[in-house]
Amino acid sequence: MTTRFASLILLLLIVEPVVAAPPYWTLVWSDEFDGPAITAPDPNKWVFDLGAGSWGNEELETYTSSRENSYLDGAGNLVIVARDAAPGQYTSARIKTLSKFAVKYGRIETRMKLPAGQGIWPAFWMMGVDAPSAGWPQCGEIDIMENIGPEPSMVHATIHGPGYSGAGGITGTYTLPDAQRFAADYHVFATEWSESSIQFFVDGHLYHTVTPAALPEGAAWVFQHPFFLLLNVAVGGSWPGNPDASTVFPQQMLVDYVRVYQHRRRVRMK
Repeated sequence: MTTRFASLILLLLIVEPVVAAPPYWTLVWSDEFDGPAITAPDPNKWVFDLGAGSWGNEELETYTSSRENSYLDGAGNLVIVARDAAPGQYTSARIKTLSKFAVKYGRIETRMKLPAGQGIWPAFWMMGVDAPSAGWPQCGEIDIMENIGPEPSMVHATIHGPGYSGAGGITGTYTLPDAQRFAADYHVFATEWSESSIQFFVDGHLYHTVTPAALPEGAAWVFQHPFFLLLNVAVGGSWPGNPDASTVFPQQMLVDYVRVYQHRRRVRMK
């Protein structure tokens, strides 16, 4: 009995690995999404982007603050829902920490289960707090995780800045083994960001590192000031393409947590 029990525990550890931040990181901000069911994300931590207008990418969704598109499920998840409101019309949600929280350097991570389908575009990302004044891409953008419907097993991590933005962003990709799909289970997506390096991870696997040396000649490294966080599910657009007859609605992105860590030495110096 003892041997069988020990073997079962070992099997569970292999199947359900725990991805933990290294011991030199200190948690400085988080949202565990532990509120009551069908309530809004914490307004002390998040604000909504609202409206349509393609959001610079020919997207089709209208972002709302309705509980139809974003809510806590009462089981420790934030749920962002993309819906088909009418033929060719879609609603979803995009939330951000602008004016509530920003970070300069650290480990930023989330545990999520992604939606799926042609035209569905979930993302966890960051932008410089000077976005309203400096504009994009001068403010800088760090895409910790993006996934598009035609690539159910692949995620992208990208940085954007002046001279390396849009299709010219500096991108790396991670593909799950054995044709697994990101919509089938939760995964941990993270970046570790310092003065001169940005690294990207899936489930603890480092797969993409960017330094100033990777930029086009003469381009500025615009990642040395505070950034805010964003979560959203877009629908359609120039990159994923639009939904088609195969796309099933509604589609949900489940977010277990968002956590921000900083190096212990940096925290002590504050």
